Amino acid sequence: MSANASLVEFLTAMADDELLIGHRDSEWTGHAPILEEDIAFSNIAQDEIGHGLVWYTLLETLTGRSPDHMGFARPAADFRCSRFVTHPKGDFAYTVVRQYLFDEAEQVRLASLSDCAYQPIRDAAAKILQEEAYHLLHSKGLVERLGHATEESHGRMLSAVTTAFPQALGLFEFLTAEEDLVHSHVFPGHAVLKERWLDRVVPVLEKATIAPAATRSDLSKLAGDIGGRKGTHLPFLAEALADMQRVFQSEEGAAW
Repeated sequence: MSANASLVEFLTAMADDELLIGHRDSEWTGHAPILEEDIAFSNIAQDEIGHGLVWYTLLETLTGRSPDHMGFARPAADFRCSRFVTHPKGDFAYTVVRQYLFDEAEQVRLASLSDCAYQPIRDAAAKILQEEAYHLLHSKGLVERLGHATEESHGRMLSAVTTAFPQALGLFEFLTAEEDLVHSHVFPGHAVLKERWLDRVVPVLEKATIAPAATRSDLSKLAGDIGGRKGTHLPFLAEALADMQRVFQSEEGAAW
């Protein structure tokens, strides 16, 4: 695979992740359990979609395809997001856990890009990493508080971790161009990022008394819910895209 094609695959995966989790977070606008979280998740949704726009804009320099095209004119099979970000928002506990696991994955991925050989990615990652600090502060705080706040919150959060953790491992699904990207010093590879992620999330979940019932070694061996990076998605993605793309595809001249 050419260097250009490798970068396109890498950027597309990151951009699609951001767009889809931003969309799912936006579904809490007007529906979150308290006003503060309604506002918080609305703001986080805006940020995530904005970060997707950053990566789509870099993609445009490589492919000539506009961010509007990438976000609103592609069918589900052309998306390279993890399946994890496509699942419906579920209850609030699931959203909190998913956002936390995603935020920690963002931390290790973006931090690793400080050494990226492709400067536009390196520069964009440095800016996004600063903005992501708020997301992690918010989601980690909720996990730590709700994990053992009450018997009900503990039960809901534990159930959310049981569901979300295996799904989240799909964020580290290998790309077709994985070896090329590592060899070209774009990023260190998903195997490395997965271990760094586990180093961060397992202690937090243990502190919150909602850690997965498996050893660290067993967690490292799990592949998780994979397929999304290759375009094999669950029906949830097509349903989300039908909602997201409706205006763009029905209104002539619509733009991001």
